[in-house]
Amino acid sequence: MSLQKIPATVITGFLGAGKTTLIRHLLQNARGRRIALVINEFGDIGVDGEILKGCGDDVCREEDVVELANGCICCTVADDFVPTMKKLLDRDRPPEHIVIETSGLALPQPLVRAFNWPEIKSRVTVDGVVTVVDAKALAEGRFADDEEAVAAQRAADPNLDHENPIEELFEDQINCADMIILNKTDLLAEHETDKVAGDLKAQIRKGTKLVPAQHGALDSSALLGLGSAAEDDMGNRLSHHEMEGEVQHDHDDFVTFVVPLGEIADRGALLGRIQDLIADHDILRLKGFASVTGAPGRLLIQAVGPRLNSYFDRPWRADERRATEIVVIGLKGLDRAEVEARLIG
Repeated sequence: MSLQKIPATVITGFLGAGKTTLIRHLLQNARGRRIALVINEFGDIGVDGEILKGCGDDVCREEDVVELANGCICCTVADDFVPTMKKLLDRDRPPEHIVIETSGLALPQPLVRAFNWPEIKSRVTVDGVVTVVDAKALAEGRFADDEEAVAAQRAADPNLDHENPIEELFEDQINCADMIILNKTDLLAEHETDKVAGDLKAQIRKGTKLVPAQHGALDSSALLGLGSAAEDDMGNRLSHHEMEGEVQHDHDDFVTFVVPLGEIADRGALLGRIQDLIADHDILRLKGFASVTGAPGRLLIQAVGPRLNSYFDRPWRADERRATEIVVIGLKGLDRAEVEARLIG
């Protein structure tokens, strides 16, 4: 048996983003590589599996397609995922590559950490985490084409033990990614694609690749062979709640306060003030929402240490008050008056 670890690619993204289309194209253009596919499916059980089993190629034989239908994969790691991986690895002829399609609700960080379980750690590695996003939905101020379907998917899973808002799930998926597939760009004008890509680039980790795609058509050589060993790099792939936890202390060494700013006329000027402020002061975390003049969407702002992200996370609802409120979390002794003055500008 070879001592070389079998690479595994984790593909995540919301319902309707195009994960299955991407995987089907990958399997049909695998260039002879034997690929096993693990599908995390619930609700309409078997839909994706039946599509993929029909590709009729030696690289995706029926026995190489495994469905995990007992709920969100990140919630069933011990019961479902690790035993499934062991079975694949214990075969007389193990696959040359494993592709894992998560449900749209899966938190990628717990799944990637599972590759450190002793039963599989020495035999398989996360070659890369690929997040598929819906370019058209993002351009229209949504995270998924049909957010109601995402909510229905959540309700259909009796084993789901996390209730993260959709914006937090999106943040987790892109924070963990080695590659982000900006899918459905054929539905946008070039300037719209550029705008969405620019907003995403401001949010993603340094070194994460952002790749535009149409109908999930991407060369297998671009998707496979990333060599990220993501399970050994979790400190750079923090989830939303892990970043929150960095400053959640029952301790008087920290101060927290809210700065209301009203309507923002110049988004760039506000972000510039925030960037300068966190460079000059002991601010551990800054987060909030802004109402930008002329923009229908709510601007989400988040900073952890020197890293500043901002994007329009969703349209303002008709029944809510448009406002700008920034939460500042810093070390004891932070000059609140100066922080407030500099944020107001």
